[in-house]
Order: sequence, then C-alpha cells, then structure tokens
Amino acid sequence: MNKGNLIDVVADKAGISKAQATDAVAAVFGAIEGTLVNKDKAAFIGFGTFSTSERAARDGRNPSTGATIKIPAKTMIKFKAGKAFSEAVNK
Repeated sequence: MNKGNLIDVVADKAGISKAQATDAVAAVFGAIEGTLVNKDKAAFIGFGTFSTSERAARDGRNPSTGATIKIPAKTMIKFKAGKAFSEAVNK
C-alpha cells in the first residue's frame, strides 16, 4: 500500500471525497511528524507507538576504498507495534 492507496481506502470507508481524504491523511501524517520533531511520542492504543532515539556519532569505513569516515550523530525514528496490531498480523 502506498499513500494513494491509503487515500482511496479512507475516502471509501469514510464516505468522503478523495480531496477530503487527501487532507485527512496529510493532517494525520503531519501531526505524527510534528510530534516526532518535538522529540515526543505518538502512541495509538492497539496500533503502536512512534518515537525517536539519538544515535551517537561514530567512525565507519567506506566499503569501496577502506578509508575511515566520520558518521554524524542523528535522530532515529522508531515504531513499536501494539499488541492488537501484532496479533492481527500474526494470525
């Protein structure tokens, strides 16, 4: 499924136009993104939790040349599936 497919499903299930569904999907994604940018968690009971964690800077190797390179620190996005979601997938 991609974003276009999701918009189609939301429009069909909610009985709204594709334009309204596009706005709704964009609002949900924007809200989750805004929460993670602020380093907060976005938790949805039964579905899962989006969170962030910090990865420290480290040394790495260029596989083609073998040269040592510096890999900068960055914020990683994590998702942990909720119990109901996990059980539904593993039926």
